[in-house]
Amino acid sequence: MRDSKETGSMVYIAGISVVATLGGLLFGYDTAVISGAIGPLAVRFGLSPAATGWAAASALVGCIFGVTLAGEMADRLGRKRALLLAAVLFFVSAVGTALPRNFTEFIVFRMIGGIGVGIASMTSPMYIAEVSPARIRGRMVSLNQLAIVFGMFIVYFVNYFIALQGDQAWNEAVGWRWMFGSEALPALALLVLMTLVPETPRFLMKQGNRHAAQHILERIGGRECARSEIAEIERTLEMESGSWGELFRPGIRRIVIAGIVLAVFQQVTGINVFLYFAPEIFKKLGTGTDTALLQTIVVGFVNMLFTLVAIYTVDKTGRKPLMLIGFAGMGLSLSAMGFLAYIQKVEAWMLVFVLGYIACFALSVGPVTWVILSEIFPTKIRGRAMSVATFCLWSANYVVSQTYPMMAENKRLDAAFHGGFPFWIYGAFCVASILFVLWAIPETKGKSLEEIERMWIVGGVRP
Repeated sequence: MRDSKETGSMVYIAGISVVATLGGLLFGYDTAVISGAIGPLAVRFGLSPAATGWAAASALVGCIFGVTLAGEMADRLGRKRALLLAAVLFFVSAVGTALPRNFTEFIVFRMIGGIGVGIASMTSPMYIAEVSPARIRGRMVSLNQLAIVFGMFIVYFVNYFIALQGDQAWNEAVGWRWMFGSEALPALALLVLMTLVPETPRFLMKQGNRHAAQHILERIGGRECARSEIAEIERTLEMESGSWGELFRPGIRRIVIAGIVLAVFQQVTGINVFLYFAPEIFKKLGTGTDTALLQTIVVGFVNMLFTLVAIYTVDKTGRKPLMLIGFAGMGLSLSAMGFLAYIQKVEAWMLVFVLGYIACFALSVGPVTWVILSEIFPTKIRGRAMSVATFCLWSANYVVSQTYPMMAENKRLDAAFHGGFPFWIYGAFCVASILFVLWAIPETKGKSLEEIERMWIVGGVRP
């Protein structure tokens, strides 16, 4: 067997990346736990449609605040410390949302968890991108999306299992508390395991710790690869100032705007409506609570299955083709859902198109958006630039999550469109997303982070 210092170690790369993906798992767990608890929670506190939307969307306000902290924190203190803080916030939120005495206390602790989600959503893919070789970076960053959907899948099962422990009255009184409290275990796992992994070599180089960075890069790709990578990182760092003003430089400004718009389109095409409100949507279609939760598990399974397909294809097919396929499939599925709702034929076919929509998102838009965002920004400002894009992503998520219950319960819209209006709105955004990807998003498959960076800073290359 050859020395790992000469050849690098895939086991080492996979190990530290899997630990970082626990941040993604908690991202998924925390955001989706509300799906099973929202109905009993609304009854327990007597929530109006607007307050029900606020119960789901309040975490997103925390996310928005979290990403504003995360960019500066990741660039100044490191990617590892940012993820450690996220783990602490997840744990505090899990305990707090399980034991609130009133709705206000619930909202406060839900926002604390949202801050953790905001930090992890930005920092986990950035950490993985910075420790992964270019040839496999797409699939390694996509592992974070797999962890997100796996976290959702797990919590759908957890919610279903908890709901079976009692009747409807028990779930309204106690069951939803256990759903939120269950997050404490994976939060502790992230906190412990993050203490065992290193800081990223690119952050260490930025801090002037060349020796430590080279040691990690040798373990990742071998001595020759490490020497080449160190030299390339040094060259690109010399081209950057690392200030907030760098975001507005010619070349950089264009890709920051492209990242922001892409992040917003990932959300305004409606994905979190199905992830947060799936049981309530299925109950509106005439199924009972238990059946609705089971159908939500099917949604989670399809999400996870097609994310695996994305991991296999993203470094072969490329980022841009997958995004176009995904947005097109989502748009067609949403149009069909809107039509079925309008003609009030919403039984089995509606579930088919919901699953088709989820499959198209998981195949492309879900994981590939994070791959692109983790690749396109320069090293010294990667944290700040990702925080701006992720801030806009969570802001869009908040707007969608807050407005969906209001649209779904609006009597005038329901009378005119029979429930199809929200689906058609999200479908229109899919069309806009296709046009934007064609015009503004470059292909980054197979390029090192430094090659991508020079493409924007030096060449000012158009997509």
